[in-house]
Amino acid sequence: MEPLRTAVDDAAARTRFSGVVRVDRAGETEVSAAYGFADRAHEVPNTVDTVFATASAAKTFTALTVMALVERGTLALATTARSLLAGDLPLIADDVTIEHLLAHRSGIGDYFDEDAFDDIADYVLSVPVHQLAEPEQYLRALDGRPQVFPAGERFAYNNSGYVVLALLAERASGTPYHELVRTLVCEPAGMLDTAFLRSDELPGRAALGYLTVDGPRTNVLHLPVRGVGDGGIYTTVADVTRLWDALYAGRIVSSQTLTEMTRPRSDWPEESERYGLGFHLHATSDAAWLEGYDAGVSFHSLHQPSTAITYTVIANWSDGAWPIVKLLDERCGI
Repeated sequence: MEPLRTAVDDAAARTRFSGVVRVDRAGETEVSAAYGFADRAHEVPNTVDTVFATASAAKTFTALTVMALVERGTLALATTARSLLAGDLPLIADDVTIEHLLAHRSGIGDYFDEDAFDDIADYVLSVPVHQLAEPEQYLRALDGRPQVFPAGERFAYNNSGYVVLALLAERASGTPYHELVRTLVCEPAGMLDTAFLRSDELPGRAALGYLTVDGPRTNVLHLPVRGVGDGGIYTTVADVTRLWDALYAGRIVSSQTLTEMTRPRSDWPEESERYGLGFHLHATSDAAWLEGYDAGVSFHSLHQPSTAITYTVIANWSDGAWPIVKLLDERCGI
């Protein structure tokens, strides 16, 4: 069998992959490689230190932030959204709790319903993207969406739920959401290159997100100018590895809390997986992962405790990551 790095190189060339790949096994890095361009117009290459958007991977950061607040007594899993929303978002049912929102079992209406369109780049936000940068500004986008089913009845992946969680965390703690993520998750993990960046003022190390495999058009008009709760955090592959290390060392939340977060709460047969609280879970093994998919972004980072395998794939175009993820799953026996 060809070496893993050679297999990744071959797949990257075949699929015109643009992004970064890192694979660690038992603390040793087996693959750390970058491909394609961070900026196509100026032919700036991606490197292993490039900062990439991660789309819905931010949901796990939100979940960890919320659970850190639960450990501190600021919130509880049984806290209702209504107790902190007061008169805002009146269509959210009174019995929807933090736990329902974390587990995607809230039944609330979704402002970004991923089942409503075929191409991720077709979605248009109902609010101008430059007006979406802080949790309170998202109220306009979240409002007016009726409850779809009773809280707790079933699983349905929901972006609005995680924006609501960001809003609840901010209101309960009195601290801005982005600062909460930085102090409760990123700093304990040593993730110095991870932050919610504005798409209209990206630093030089950040990759632009592209809508197609080879075109010049970026995603700047497709996503909120700064993510909140459900998506939009930027990071590096090294920082993602630090996140997994910190998680299983108990530096962000306790081992008991992490066990609760990675306990299956729902089957997700459409995706052949299960779901916990902020973590995707393998259908049969102990593997857990973060995943993100949006216009100009595809991200997948998996950790399997039983085999001590961690891998991360980040692409700066919408569908770029998935062929490499499939290869790594096959080669790593996931």
